[in-house]
Amino acid sequence: MRNTKIIAMLSALSAAVFYALNTPFSKLLLSESSPTMMASFLYLGAGIGVGIMYSFHYKKEDRKERLNRSDLPYTLGMIALDIAAPIFLMLGIKNGTASNASLLGNFEIVATTIIALLFFGEKVSGKLWMAIGLITLSSIILSFESVEGFRFSRGSLLVVLATCCWGLENNCTRSISNKSSYEIVTIKGVFSGLGSLIIGLAIGERLPRIEFVLATLLLGFLSYGLSIFMYVRAQRYLGAAKTSAYYAVAPFIGSFLAFVFVGEKLSIHYLIALPVMVAGTALVLYDTLSLDRKANRV
Repeated sequence: MRNTKIIAMLSALSAAVFYALNTPFSKLLLSESSPTMMASFLYLGAGIGVGIMYSFHYKKEDRKERLNRSDLPYTLGMIALDIAAPIFLMLGIKNGTASNASLLGNFEIVATTIIALLFFGEKVSGKLWMAIGLITLSSIILSFESVEGFRFSRGSLLVVLATCCWGLENNCTRSISNKSSYEIVTIKGVFSGLGSLIIGLAIGERLPRIEFVLATLLLGFLSYGLSIFMYVRAQRYLGAAKTSAYYAVAPFIGSFLAFVFVGEKLSIHYLIALPVMVAGTALVLYDTLSLDRKANRV
């Protein structure tokens, strides 16, 4: 059981690393693509990529792992929220900075935890609340690294709206996380991507050039497909609130990548906030392992 929890924690951290690729590289690709089309091909890349992985795994999978009719409400909710959230995020990135979007992404942790507590009956320990407090504090420190680093502009509000959608979506996915990770990500990617594509075409957005479509599909496979795949596996053992707390390292990586590839500035605040974030993540780790030890004693 202990090894399973450790693997789950590593999966959650891996999910964060893959997702961190999203905002800086999306910022680059948005110069040649509209927000809705961008969101569409990111999810289609996730669905197609993991779908190919699933084709090799399908025959090895137990039928009980596959989604059934009782899972339909959560599956539909997951798809609808995954259509809305990335569109809001791409609009937010287009109207703001990639680093700002990365930092504001930590609002997803708070949204996920509150929804998990109030509507899904998930237990949130005192240590986890402390960890979330530290993680939020680190985000605030980062957010005020410059005048441009954090402001509730139109772009910022759109990013926050995206995180709220994903907070609810995380809890919908948590409710079916004991089912096939391959199937969940394939369905999520393909149907959410097609939904965004239909919306984009309906509002008159044009398809980008093929080279940008292929680049976006690849980014979607890495930053959405593999990230969601790892995230769902982690949720199975850690729950929605705790998995989202591990996900908090993504903004740090995303901000660093925005500095390297997009040329957005970082300041001393990044180094000040980093140990606060590490402390919060370490507290989540301690909480996970201490609960595991208590379970073993029982």
